[in-house]
Amino acid sequence: MARFISFIFAIAIFAYLIVSGISFNINCGDYLKRAADANTVELAVKELETALNYIEENDLTDGYTSVIYKSPDEDLGFWYTNIKSAYEELKSIPDNATMMEKSNALMKLRETLLDNGEKGETLTVPPGISVYPNNALALLLSFVACICLVYTFMFVGKW
Repeated sequence: MARFISFIFAIAIFAYLIVSGISFNINCGDYLKRAADANTVELAVKELETALNYIEENDLTDGYTSVIYKSPDEDLGFWYTNIKSAYEELKSIPDNATMMEKSNALMKLRETLLDNGEKGETLTVPPGISVYPNNALALLLSFVACICLVYTFMFVGKW
């Protein structure tokens, strides 16, 4: 019975981590991707507004997602400021701007929001943002879940 409870506990932890990632993508990440893919300044502004509202409502504007050490790619302040300034720049484009100016602004936005890597284009977000500010707890729970799974399957045939 203890192994079964251990297994259920591990599954619950992993489910929390997965759902957190999905929730962030649905509420913010996908809107950032849509802003990067937008063909008009107006559409990009609309998508950025939605993402920025989520970022600000969930206090993802400052701090680091790291647990042990601070690295530049985990800096929420830089990430937020970059997105916010891109949004402000797009909003400042006048209606009578040339197509070239609008196109350049959209290309700059795309370069701000996306990274090119081995797997193609990926959204630029700090790792671990989906569980922020509970990154230390998520790390601890992940470790505990792994121990629970080892305990659960250590003697597979002896339930």
